Amino acid sequence: MSAYETVIGLEVHVHLCTKSKLFCSCPTTFGVEPNTNVCEVCAGMPGVLPVLNQTAVEYATRAGLALDCTINNDSVFARKNYFYPDMPYNYQISQFERPLCEFGHLDINVGGETKRIGITRIHMETDAGKNIHEGDHSYLDLNRAAVPLIEIVSEPDMRSAEEAVAYLKALHAIVVYLGITDGNMEEGSFRCDANVSIRPKGAAEFGTRAELKNLNSFRHVQKAIEYEVSRQQDVLEDGDKVIQETRLFDSVKGVTMSMRDKEEAHDYRYFPDPDLVPVHITDEQLESWKASLPELPAQRRRRFMDEWKLPEQDADIITSDRAQADLFEAAVALYNEPRKIANYMTGPMLREINQTGVELKDSALKPEALAELAKIVDGGLISAKIAQDIFSELYANGVMPEAYVREKGLVQVSDTSAIDAAVAEVIAENPAEAEAYKGGKTKLISFFVGQVMRKMKGKANPALVNEALGRLLK
Repeated sequence: MSAYETVIGLEVHVHLCTKSKLFCSCPTTFGVEPNTNVCEVCAGMPGVLPVLNQTAVEYATRAGLALDCTINNDSVFARKNYFYPDMPYNYQISQFERPLCEFGHLDINVGGETKRIGITRIHMETDAGKNIHEGDHSYLDLNRAAVPLIEIVSEPDMRSAEEAVAYLKALHAIVVYLGITDGNMEEGSFRCDANVSIRPKGAAEFGTRAELKNLNSFRHVQKAIEYEVSRQQDVLEDGDKVIQETRLFDSVKGVTMSMRDKEEAHDYRYFPDPDLVPVHITDEQLESWKASLPELPAQRRRRFMDEWKLPEQDADIITSDRAQADLFEAAVALYNEPRKIANYMTGPMLREINQTGVELKDSALKPEALAELAKIVDGGLISAKIAQDIFSELYANGVMPEAYVREKGLVQVSDTSAIDAAVAEVIAENPAEAEAYKGGKTKLISFFVGQVMRKMKGKANPALVNEALGRLLK
């Protein structure tokens, strides 16, 4: 057992899915030609004046409300001064002393126990552009410059990589449910910096932290934190001191590498932006935005367990993604067998997501197809095995299961005479096993079922196969 305790705080950056940037009318479309979504304002030309995007303020406030934050009716934009090529102003427009949201929390579940993670603040800021390095040349794409972000800063309340990942997944689900971001981690819409330190168990003071930058997948967060904790333990056990620095995670090698010394707040020389008036949110706006909040993942999870008696694990999986929860409710409305619908979603549907990498929102699966699949299995038209086998067609191509199985000749055989004939053949082909079964080795029934199903190409009604075997083996 380690003599050290891990301390983790996360800074999560969330792209707000507004149509235009934070202070100009340039579009925020991802993936277009470099430097096409740029104007004089977001390029930082002299003499221009920014104009605040009101929708971005609403989206940021909705995040604060969903995370039980105190919303400040008045907040101020500040200039965070640092000099990178991808920062056209030579400062970032952010918030410092008076952020939009403060003092919230998020409850997570790890190992069957609930833990509350404090949220220090949520503030608005602009994203940077993008440096592109090719050989001996570097290029600058400002399409992303001044795209609106919120930064959600947690308290240092997490004590393991598992807790950090649980927090991130819960936070990701909330902001996507709210509709304020698409949450696409590969495109950078949801990414985080992890502040990681260790201290002797029982110590009150925090250790020296390292900041791990721009982690853009749950797996990378887990691996980066685990490596960094191990690295800091080795440093201390060798008698050296951990230095405060910013580090990058190499996902190929699975290691963190030093990038630069870590700055403190005073290094950025924050001061109120003289070109922007304070943000004022009226009580009427606040009440309207609060009333428009959707049912959030934790509430939906509890409802699914109470209303449809779903097991906690199934409810967790289904409500972790808004598209999944919406699909479930729509399918159950068409065929009121929630446990069976849930089984297809937590079984073959997750298999398709994991194998193909295609998220549900990008698939062709329809609630009508999911409901119909459960219905035709219950009605005996196809077996559960055939349902598993054809699920990839429902997911990738949007086929309707009943028409598909009839067209492909996959309809289940329920003709008792045909099943009796196949059972008789299997018994005749396996006399030793038949005698062993009669002698008391009843577990051999599964062997016979498998042989009959193979002979009938998986189309036989399993219940009728079991009944015929029980009768003919005697």
